Amino acid sequence: MTTRELPWPFLRVTIAALAALAVISGAVVPGGAAVTRPRVIVSTDIGGTDPDDFQSMVHLLLYADVVDLEGLISSPYGPGRHEHILAVIDTYASDYPRLRTHAATYPEPEQLRRMATQGALDRVQGSGVAGATAGSAWIAKQARRDDPRPLYILVWGGLEDVAQALHDAPDILPKLRVYFIGGPNKMWSVDAFDYIEQHHPTLWMIEANSTYRGWFVGGTQTGDWGNRSFVAAHVAGRGALGDYFATLLDGTIKMGDSPSVGYLLRNALEDPSRPGWGGQFVPVWAGRKTVFNRLTTASDVAEAFGVVEFALPIPDGMTARHSARMIVDRRIRVDGQREGNVVRFRFSPRDAKVWPYAIESDVPALNGKAGQFSAVLPALERTRRRSTRHPHWWTDEPDPSAAEGVHAGARSVNRWREEFLRDFADRLLRTKASGPSQR
Repeated sequence: MTTRELPWPFLRVTIAALAALAVISGAVVPGGAAVTRPRVIVSTDIGGTDPDDFQSMVHLLLYADVVDLEGLISSPYGPGRHEHILAVIDTYASDYPRLRTHAATYPEPEQLRRMATQGALDRVQGSGVAGATAGSAWIAKQARRDDPRPLYILVWGGLEDVAQALHDAPDILPKLRVYFIGGPNKMWSVDAFDYIEQHHPTLWMIEANSTYRGWFVGGTQTGDWGNRSFVAAHVAGRGALGDYFATLLDGTIKMGDSPSVGYLLRNALEDPSRPGWGGQFVPVWAGRKTVFNRLTTASDVAEAFGVVEFALPIPDGMTARHSARMIVDRRIRVDGQREGNVVRFRFSPRDAKVWPYAIESDVPALNGKAGQFSAVLPALERTRRRSTRHPHWWTDEPDPSAAEGVHAGARSVNRWREEFLRDFADRLLRTKASGPSQR
């Protein structure tokens, strides 16, 4: 049995044992052992299309004593704005007096408010970068601070602010460690993703397209460990943060962005291939991008969670005043971008299935054109050939043994479900009683 696989009761024997584990694994120890805290900025689409970011923000703030929070950035996709971050901080402020008695390193609410920043307001199609935002400038500023520790960027929404920061301040790349909750976020943020992947391939990146689903899919779901029963038994009634959490998603756990926090709490930080609460990952492989120069049929294949481009010849008579957009799966709008003698549409398929599309345009030669393509999982043999262009880039374990249903890598998270939920419940108890020094 390795250190990373010790049973939970043993992990909780003494603070000294926890500190030793932290030194060995490189992870943060929940509970306040004297170890180096990782620097963290969170980029979130909280208030956007999925309420689970609110849940993950509650989770993050309960562990704010064991990480060094340096920024909370509102990023695309959707209507979320930085005032949604402030709303959760206001709830945290109600519990702060008791939390502070458990650890002096809990940040003051006003400190958190000062680091809450507005990033990009919408996704940037085409080049993936547009202009500096307060959020992208904050990332660059913090990364350039005179601090030997790496800066972890937890991306719960779009990559627009990370892409812009790298565009404007490429010197910060060696300092960054990005954990990206991809999947649907990659689909909406594909242009920013493509910019980073093409122009900054040596970035240290965990690209979790489906592993994160192990936080709420599979694992122990019986008794109090169910997504709904856990909230009723161990969240509701535990401070302002617990009561707020219980109102979200009809009192059901999702917390889809929390694996990125779990990675900081119980993983070997510099080695994503090792197991822990945030998942276990493999190096990315080459050939994840597919470019078509024509309309396609279901027999044309691209990689699920990869990048698909349609580079279609510009028809006669199309000028800069004309426009074209591709509607994928009857709901996802992809604006065409003129590049030389082609109009380019870029998309990331988040599921292995047949994806239909149709073009809408004020150019008759394009309007109404339609097709489809099949997104498939890559052959396992190909995934074992590491990309030489991306030496520090990691993604979901593609081996079927690590999958939970169709979700690759999800079992590398849900194997720890009882541990991370038990620890979360213990954290919420801090809102109910003062720490030992105050009794």
